Amino acid sequence: MSDSVVVWQVLLLALFFLCAVHGQVSYSVPEEMSKGSMVGNIAQDLGLDLKRLKAGKARIYTKDSTQYVELNKDRGLLLIRERIDREALCGKKTPCALHFQIILENPVDNVSVTINIQDQNDNAPQVLYPVQTTGSVVAEIVPRSADVGYLVTKVVAVDVDSGQNAWLSYKLQKATDRALFEVGAQNGEIRTIRQVTDKDAVKQKLSVIVEDNGQPSRSATVNVNVALADSFPEVLSEFSDFTHDKEYNDNLTFYLVLALAVVSFLFIVSIIAILSVKCYRWRRERMFYKSNGQLPVIPYYPPLYADVGGTGTLQHVYNYEHYRTTDSRKSDMKYVRPCDQSILSLDNTDIQTLPHVHSEKLIYDSGDQVRI
Repeated sequence: MSDSVVVWQVLLLALFFLCAVHGQVSYSVPEEMSKGSMVGNIAQDLGLDLKRLKAGKARIYTKDSTQYVELNKDRGLLLIRERIDREALCGKKTPCALHFQIILENPVDNVSVTINIQDQNDNAPQVLYPVQTTGSVVAEIVPRSADVGYLVTKVVAVDVDSGQNAWLSYKLQKATDRALFEVGAQNGEIRTIRQVTDKDAVKQKLSVIVEDNGQPSRSATVNVNVALADSFPEVLSEFSDFTHDKEYNDNLTFYLVLALAVVSFLFIVSIIAILSVKCYRWRRERMFYKSNGQLPVIPYYPPLYADVGGTGTLQHVYNYEHYRTTDSRKSDMKYVRPCDQSILSLDNTDIQTLPHVHSEKLIYDSGDQVRI
């Protein structure tokens, strides 16, 4: 970056902090607004001309690294640029607001803008205690000598939303014996509402629902296991199979039924396949007996070797008769011309003598039978 550019930025910032604020505007928007949503008409609210915004090269200056809002100079509107999560931006801090400046040049001017972020009920309550475990069982022990109002345990939950959206209430949803326990609506305390008797079951299961005060309301559910016993060994003997509850049994029944259906289907398919093979073999044997054990014989003729005349000899195209004398070079060969070919000029007897050299050439060139 050149020195002139650095000097110009320093001068611009100095003018920005020294100049007076000529306008101030405030907006209020809900969190989680989609990108491109309008925050407000900054030109109309401040009485600025659109030409002034363009000529002054209006832009947003913010100290934050993330710019959540952008300025549309053609229309003079402030628009959502990035989704705003109030919890990520401010946490539990209230009120939650964005502060930035709109800077104009020629002459230098600035406008202070504040955008208040309204909380939305976009988070459900989170249960901190009792901790929900999947592999092991955690139970609260209540002695059988406990009096009315005995504190069994306390459900602790939080909501990251703010204001009324974070107000939580507790309610007993299910219980093995609803006449034995109650839950504080505001504090989540579980207490006994009568004296524990010997007739009460050792294993007690409670389901508590936690709701916030948002619109619409969001909730979370927590299960609490309670053991009515005076000694720890009694608790171990009773809770050894606590994990095999009704939900687990329902899942096990479903898988057993599914396995039975699959096995039955495979068995039926196997029976049908066996019967089909048996039926096919029975039909073949039946056809064999009906034909008196004689199957039709299909004659086989090798290619190009069929007996034409029915004599069993190969078909001859040429017949040769070879005569030799004491001088093999003067031997002559008798050549018989087929009826449908005309190779040499023949006499009336269709016989012509050829020199020995030509006869040997004919013998080696032809693949037919030669009689010597």
